[in-house]
Amino acid sequence: MHVIIASHNKKIGLAAVKRLCVEKRGAQVEFEHLDLSSLSSVQEFVQRFRERRLPLHTLINNAAVMLVSEGKTEEGYERHFAINYLGHFLLTRLLLDILVHSGREEECSRVVNISSSAHYVSDSNLHDFQSLQNYSPHASYARSKLAQLLFTYHLHKELEQGSCAVTANAVDPGIVNTDLYRNLSFPAKLAQKLIACLLFRSPAKAAEIAVYAATSPDLESVSGCYIHEGNPVKSSLASYDAELQSELWKSTCKLLRLSTYIKT
Repeated sequence: MHVIIASHNKKIGLAAVKRLCVEKRGAQVEFEHLDLSSLSSVQEFVQRFRERRLPLHTLINNAAVMLVSEGKTEEGYERHFAINYLGHFLLTRLLLDILVHSGREEECSRVVNISSSAHYVSDSNLHDFQSLQNYSPHASYARSKLAQLLFTYHLHKELEQGSCAVTANAVDPGIVNTDLYRNLSFPAKLAQKLIACLLFRSPAKAAEIAVYAATSPDLESVSGCYIHEGNPVKSSLASYDAELQSELWKSTCKLLRLSTYIKT
């Protein structure tokens, strides 16, 4: 198995590569720079990947920010929207033909989007997914996660309609003790640290859930699901809104200058 760890943080990425190579001698693991907040970085990463002519059997979209203060990326997009949703959308679409050609009927390629239960409390204001009015970091984060789920479900439908050997699922690993909570207020951060050791899942345990969704034979050919802590469950009512899914898909494709139809 050849694994590419793509991250904007070279130090952390290389440390992960080193750790995996030590744990499993002979492992094919490498680091590639990829900043999901930058659409140009996504395009450059995809170009480098294409030049290597490698197959792609699994794509795990894991980058995220949470509760960041109001601000925009270099290309002018709200940061939750850009990193949690838009960058992943572009990355997946640009790599989709490779995923399609790498998959087989008996062993599908897989797209795994790391999601969050925060989507349950999101409104469905499609026209303000960038949180341009009355900015709230909580609402913006929840909205970006709903957008990610709408994308996952619509992608599943497109792949199914095209009879592609690719599955698309969203995975919620539960409450995980990571640096995502660094933007909490001081009292909230203190409370988080006190209860994290008792109630929060460790990053390693959360990663096991993502790897399960990406590799388990139990999920072969399973697609269009919201998997919470390893089990398919119902997501929010808004996430199943076919019209909302379609509208978001079309508006995002227009924004990124992509065809609304996937090439198979």
